Amino acid sequence: MRILVASLLLLVGTCSNKRHSERVSDLKASIEFNDKSSVETYLNTITENDLERHLVEIASDKYGGRMTGEDGHNQICDYIRSHYQNLELEAPVAYQDYYQRIPAVFLPENLKDSQNVIAFIEGSEFPEEYIIISAHSDHLGIEYGEIFNGADDNGSGTSAILEIAEAFKLAEKNGVRPRRSIVFLHVTAEEHGLIGSRFYTENPAFPLEFTVANLNMDMIGRVDEKHLNNPDYVYLIGSDRISTELDYIVRKANDEFAKLELDYKYNDRNDSNRYYNRSDHYNFALKNIPVIFFFNGEHSDYHKASDTIDKINFNVLKKRTQLIFATAWYIANSDNAPSKEIL
Repeated sequence: MRILVASLLLLVGTCSNKRHSERVSDLKASIEFNDKSSVETYLNTITENDLERHLVEIASDKYGGRMTGEDGHNQICDYIRSHYQNLELEAPVAYQDYYQRIPAVFLPENLKDSQNVIAFIEGSEFPEEYIIISAHSDHLGIEYGEIFNGADDNGSGTSAILEIAEAFKLAEKNGVRPRRSIVFLHVTAEEHGLIGSRFYTENPAFPLEFTVANLNMDMIGRVDEKHLNNPDYVYLIGSDRISTELDYIVRKANDEFAKLELDYKYNDRNDSNRYYNRSDHYNFALKNIPVIFFFNGEHSDYHKASDTIDKINFNVLKKRTQLIFATAWYIANSDNAPSKEIL
């Protein structure tokens, strides 16, 4: 009898494993870029020169390190808003001037009123489903007379969103409108505890129950020590925590277009750095929204005045930005949103 029971258990386990492996195989096979030439057309409008043009402005001394609530950060928010106005991107109905204002009472002591900046492109077929592409626009300001310009943290991510938005808008003007709506979200007060993204998720411009994914970028313009001999990489954090499908989507986008090394080192749940909890995607993950945090890893200039634009690798920044664009393109145009299922 024991032999029979053991045999049955083995058979059940084998069938279960087979079913799981088949589901994984089927899911991977279902992810295809049927419009690869279109993706490449607009992906290639994201250039090193344009990223540098934005980052030279954003990481300029004249903005005094972009401290939340201070004039320099407010001026950068206006720069971002002006970019979207010039592109003729829409503002949310609730925030017709693109600003989601955050009163000082919601912020740590000594910080002034601030704002998130929000623009979007409405989807053609699923306009009430939303992909949010995010990055924080603030940094550390001035300390002991030194300006902390935060070229990598997070001028790099801010510049990337501006270019991604422009590429999607060009596609729309050429008659290639995304099927789902794409939201471009620049959050404030990340450096003070992810406050801008928390405020957004508590006061969403678009319903969270219909937000299908958040692609967040924070520090994507540098190369860490581990990859000095192979700068074509990016760390992915959280991509498989809520949706296995989302992780397979970014892998497919990478295979087809960017061809970077995808490093999952910091996605380890036991990683002592706890990066999964430390950038703005986390507030979306807390709402059970599938997320990816794109990151280049820390470097010796992290949170120092020496985080300057001369150390940005614009070729790598371009490739990472193009990967995020391609990932967003797939999510925006697929028949179904990424499943909230772990295989």
